[in-house]
Amino acid sequence: MAGCSDLSDSVWPSLAGEGDQVPARADAADAASATGTSTTVVGASAVAGQPPLGSSSFNAPASRDLASTGTIVGQKVQQLSDELQQLQSRLNQRNESLQQIRTSTIQNAQRYHGTVAAMEAKLQVGSTPGNPVLINQWNQAQNELDSVSRDIAAMNQLANDVASDSSLAAFLLESARATYGISGAVDQDHANLAVLEDDINRTQVVVDRLLNELSEDVSRQTAYVGNERRNLGSLALAIKNGELYGASLASRAYLPSVAALNARNVTPAPATGRPLVVIRFDRPNVDYKQALYTAVSRALDQQPGARFDLVAVSPSQGSPADIALLRSQSRKRADEVLQTLTGMGLPADRVSLASTTNQGARTSEVHVYVR
Repeated sequence: MAGCSDLSDSVWPSLAGEGDQVPARADAADAASATGTSTTVVGASAVAGQPPLGSSSFNAPASRDLASTGTIVGQKVQQLSDELQQLQSRLNQRNESLQQIRTSTIQNAQRYHGTVAAMEAKLQVGSTPGNPVLINQWNQAQNELDSVSRDIAAMNQLANDVASDSSLAAFLLESARATYGISGAVDQDHANLAVLEDDINRTQVVVDRLLNELSEDVSRQTAYVGNERRNLGSLALAIKNGELYGASLASRAYLPSVAALNARNVTPAPATGRPLVVIRFDRPNVDYKQALYTAVSRALDQQPGARFDLVAVSPSQGSPADIALLRSQSRKRADEVLQTLTGMGLPADRVSLASTTNQGARTSEVHVYVR
């Protein structure tokens, strides 16, 4: 029991002694009534909302024919030339694989965004809570986003393969330069080496450009999928409640400030010690979610880096047993509000929990502060 008490205190830091300073306000329900050898060209994605994928084609330059000399150095030059041609052939295969992956990624993203748009359109006009049709569409969207993730994994594997090609190109270049020092060469051998060195350099440029563009694609698409998974979490909450609150709060938490949304249910208080929102649980099934979303959304519009404090407020009057029971209920309500916020897309590390008592409180309350 003592261990449970210590754990509770660490998760729910007490604000004892500050309870009388927490102002009482109307609850949310009341407020509601109130490239290749050419220059790389990055192409735009065919899907709105998806970051652009590179559009360059990386075809290996053709190796030039080398005159045979029959010397030991000439044999070494021919061996290096054969290895270079094998590298160039693999590079062309990598390029074909890249174009196929890009096409697959765009197609999967198109299907995903089409499914999400269908869900949002239905939720905008209202739906029954837990609509099975929307649940099936959500599962379909999840599968389509998983397909995009698999495409990213394929791009990442391709990037590893290209990195190996880059190391081989560097090795061939060093070997060609070292061959100049081998004795027994004729003038034609050194002329062939100069041509071979140029061909290796041209090939290495293509390999490096391919590797750079692959790395950029993987980085952008990975961030995109992570953000869309948070959006799906917000949609899951909307389907559960049968209404769409708005875009995921994650987009506001990470992107620059945009124009503030018009509040429909709650007018946020400025961060001057007053709560942004007060939710008073004085009756069953308090409908606070839309009001909470609107207030937090507006706060993030004005300050994208904002953090939030959820304070479970319980009455300080009554018997010790009653006070303990109401404190437990207030903490449970604050946990529910936290789950609601994370379901709307707000990162959990942007929210902290605390508890206090207040002489003016008559029932369990949750106060939301912005800082």
